[in-house]
Amino acid sequence: MTTMTSSLTPRFAQRKHNAATRIALVVTFWSIAALLVAIAHQEIDAMSPVVSTVIEVIAIVVVAGAYIRFVTPEATLDHALFAGTTWVLLGIALEIFMTAHSGRQWFALLGSPANGGLRCVLLITWVMAPALFVRSRE
Repeated sequence: MTTMTSSLTPRFAQRKHNAATRIALVVTFWSIAALLVAIAHQEIDAMSPVVSTVIEVIAIVVVAGAYIRFVTPEATLDHALFAGTTWVLLGIALEIFMTAHSGRQWFALLGSPANGGLRCVLLITWVMAPALFVRSRE
């Protein structure tokens, strides 16, 4: 069973990465997810905030699944939650940066405070999405 599992994982995922590489990969995958979420927010949020949030959640979960599958298939729950926490902190930092530099409020990644429930869904998704794909080891 072990040989079958290791033959299914990509070669890149089988290598041990140093801390700098892991941080770069967390940021890279977050950037992909953030771009998809921002596009969905820009195109759909005005028509339907609920549909926009559903699409944004799907984008985050898909990218989180790709991150765990291709980068850290042997990730622990601690690692996945750390990655998710990093993702939400990067989202907060980017929203603060964009608000400061654009002169207007920017809520594309975390949702508008006017829709508190949808904002909570997005915040929880950013943190928990990588953890959804961690396999338990007994």
